[in-house]
Amino acid sequence: MSELTLITGSTLGGAEYVGDHLSDLLEQEGIKVNVINEAEPDDVANASSLLLITSTHGAGDYPDNLAPAMEALKNTTPDLSALKYAVIAIGDSSYDTFCGAGIQADELLKSLGAQSLAPRLEIDILEQPLPEEAAEAWLSQHKSVFCE
Repeated sequence: MSELTLITGSTLGGAEYVGDHLSDLLEQEGIKVNVINEAEPDDVANASSLLLITSTHGAGDYPDNLAPAMEALKNTTPDLSALKYAVIAIGDSSYDTFCGAGIQADELLKSLGAQSLAPRLEIDILEQPLPEEAAEAWLSQHKSVFCE
């Protein structure tokens, strides 16, 4: 894998910070990363490898910059069997919808046939106020799947 689509879903910018940080690390490994902060359904459908990083908004919802793309995918149900992906979910465990958007995204991608590259990472900002650190540790454990 020499090219990766990295999509962020962010309300306050946390997922974008994580995405930028991981993009820098992956590019140091020789991977071309296409960072998208306002996703369209085709950004997912046309990717061969995807890293989706999202926070959760409201009652377990996608952030506004990710919701339309994910809803369109849900409604059109494209065949994503050629897609390999991973999800990083950022949330606050004091809410009962902790990491809800990331969980929904992971389940949706699987239901459309996409193949998971690594276990979903759920980052609790109450325990890890700098989510980039948890994401970097996760990436170091799973870097080989992105560097194939």
